[in-house]
Formats: sequence, C-alpha cells, structure tokens
Amino acid sequence: MHRLTFRNLFVSCSVFLSLQAVLLLFTSLSSMARAQTKETPVQHRTAYRTIQVDGLSIFYREAGPKNAPTILLLHGLPSSSRMFEPLFDRLSDRYHLVAPDYPGFGHSDWPEPKKFAYTFDHIAEVMNHFTEALGLSHFSLYMQDYGGPVGFRMILAHPERVERLIVQDAVAHNEGLGANWKTRREFWADRAANESALRANLLSLAATRARHAGGDPDIERHNPDLWTNTIF
Repeated sequence: MHRLTFRNLFVSCSVFLSLQAVLLLFTSLSSMARAQTKETPVQHRTAYRTIQVDGLSIFYREAGPKNAPTILLLHGLPSSSRMFEPLFDRLSDRYHLVAPDYPGFGHSDWPEPKKFAYTFDHIAEVMNHFTEALGLSHFSLYMQDYGGPVGFRMILAHPERVERLIVQDAVAHNEGLGANWKTRREFWADRAANESALRANLLSLAATRARHAGGDPDIERHNPDLWTNTIF
C-alpha cells in the first residue's frame, strides 16, 4: 500500500514537473517569437510642417537627421508629398528627407489662378525659394512626373546646389509626351470645345487608375487606395 502510494506520488510529481518544463519552454519560445517579430521603432519620425514662401503657406514633410545627406523629393500630378511616405519609412535612418507640396497641391496654399501663374517656371521659382528658406544649400533631387519640369528648372537656376538626380517617370521635352497630350493641347487651344474630353482624359477614375497601374498585367500588385484616395 505504501509502495503504491509512493509510486503514485512519484508519478504525480514527475508529471507535474514535466508540465512545468513544457510551460516554461512555451513561455520562452513565445518571448523569443515576440522579440523577433517586434517592429523596430522608427528613430526619425516624419514631421509635418509649413513655411511661408513668397507669401504662400508651403506644406512639407521632413524626416531624418539634418546632418545626413539631403534628398529633396518633388512629387507629380495628381499627387502630393504624401506619395513619398513609404520612402520616408525606409530611408529616414540614413538620409535627411524633405518633400514639399507645390502651390495648388496637397496641403499648401491654393491661390486663385488670376493671382498666381501656375507655370513650371513659377513653381520652380517658389521651390527654389523654399530650399533657401530651409537653408538647403546642397541636396540630391528626386523628380517624379511634374517634378521633372520643376526640378530641371531649379537646376538651371542653381546648378551648384544639386549633387545627384533621381528621375522617376518624368519628361522634360515635348518629344517624350505621349498621345494623351493631344487632348490636353486641344484643350489649351479651345477650352470650351474640349473641356468634357479633357475631364475624361485627365480627371476620370479610369485615367487616374491608369496613371498608377499603367498596363501592368498583374493588377493585384497595386493598392486601389492609390487611385481612389488621390490628393489633387
């Protein structure tokens, strides 16, 4: 009787200790998994700022150490500096990133066309004054779409400021413009007769979707938020 009781007690203790060991093992593994999957905190969070330039409130995003190499990112149409948020997340540990919204775009002022000339020459002038207001004397220039004609004009005015060029889908000459621009040129010549055609060509949901996805056969790679939540 005593032997059986002792044996049962021994078995019970062994089972208890085995369960304790298993629980300890699972606890350790869970802690390791949490440590491995925990996201690395962003060291240089993006700041959302405005600055007065030529009487306009210019909005811009800024991240990264200011003593690191600077990249000035110029957005395209119909977009804003918001398009560069993913790059900010990936590059702000190594670069000083600055991305402004042009006048009439994003969160910058939208002056009336009768009071502000919406030309590439004028926008480039404002952007040059923007860099001066921030004290950006040397930088790499990232140009996307409209950023091309804006950025190249900035370079012509101050070539000594630009150290490197990153060009994404930007055209700087008439020969590079595609068939889409036929409708836009006709609109410039006769607005009343071509306004409805321009809206379909430039502002429709289908046209906006095409700007983001193009002719990519793998449409599932593209987040539809890109063309449904576009900031003009």
